[in-house]
Amino acid sequence: MHIEIIRDYCLSKKDVEEVLPFGPETLVYKVNGKIFLLMGMDADPLSFNVKCDPDLALELRENYDCVQPGYHMNKKHWNTIVVDGSMPAPDLKKWIDHSYDLVAKKSKRKS
Repeated sequence: MHIEIIRDYCLSKKDVEEVLPFGPETLVYKVNGKIFLLMGMDADPLSFNVKCDPDLALELRENYDCVQPGYHMNKKHWNTIVVDGSMPAPDLKKWIDHSYDLVAKKSKRKS
């Protein structure tokens, strides 16, 4: 999965905006003003951070080498996914969906 596919997938979701609050090398995707995915444009291999239910985050880290505690994030709630080819695109999209759903649901309750 390439960065353009992840970018297009994130932007296809409802109420998503792409911003660069951490500089020109880090893409940030927000839903209702809250971050659900961060991705470095120069990372090699490509990786991205997504929010995750704490119990699921631990389970994914135990079962998949490409899932690591969130780099520069709250490690209880965020995972870093390394796009190394070990996981098929539908699984990566499922993890992006999970993050989007968590953030969209939480931000809607606060509105």
